[in-house]
Amino acid sequence: MTAMTIPTDTAQVTPVRRTARPIPTSQLVRVELRKMFDTRSGFWMLVSIGVLSAIAAGSVVVFAPDSDITYATFVRASGFPMSVILPMIAILAVTSEWSQRSGLTTFTLVPSRGRVIGAKGIATVLVGLGSVALAFAVGALGNLAGSALAGVDTVWDVSWSIAPQIVLGNLVGMAIGFTLGVVMRNSAAAIVGYFVVSLVMPGILVLLAQVRSWFEDLQPWIDWNYTQVELFEGATNTGEEWAMLGSTTMIWIVIPLIVGLLFLRRSEVK
Repeated sequence: MTAMTIPTDTAQVTPVRRTARPIPTSQLVRVELRKMFDTRSGFWMLVSIGVLSAIAAGSVVVFAPDSDITYATFVRASGFPMSVILPMIAILAVTSEWSQRSGLTTFTLVPSRGRVIGAKGIATVLVGLGSVALAFAVGALGNLAGSALAGVDTVWDVSWSIAPQIVLGNLVGMAIGFTLGVVMRNSAAAIVGYFVVSLVMPGILVLLAQVRSWFEDLQPWIDWNYTQVELFEGATNTGEEWAMLGSTTMIWIVIPLIVGLLFLRRSEVK
């Protein structure tokens, strides 16, 4: 019996398995930014920011007295719609994975939920910074047009020390919305929760400070709306005021966000 020799060039070669490379964080952020614009709710919210900011600036020109035709007035007017809409965008950025049932696809492509939520957070901050920049630009145009129409000198009363506080105030509001989205993971519940936290709770805390003297000094340390208003006014200057901001941030953002992330990492995605 003769043995058959197989040529080496026809021998079967075992294919080399390649290790899958993780998706870069920059690509995840780009995807999350695109998802913010792709949905109808997110798209119209972003469009409404520009429209309402222009309307608010125009209302200052029409209704404000000549003494209030200043850059600060226009910036606050154009930024007011953003302080309401931006937290909604932050909420939808998180809850869309559950409300639109795209979580299975997202977390299959990127199993690390922490990376996905981190990319959503970065995208949210970028949208916030872009929106605030738009508010400053609309405010500048409104200030130039308003002072020309009113026949008064153009007043630029937003200093370099106040502008970062206004930006930070908007980011704090977005962080509250983002945190509620992580904790609740339901669009309707998170939006209702935000209005309760931003509109109902401050009133309760103010009333409690008025009827209980011992709570009057404690309120600024636990009322995030109080410290946010101080940021919008550019009045956070002393070390104690920054400590109050840190306290409210820890109570309303950091601790709930950590708890929400722990539950989110272990929750079942359906």
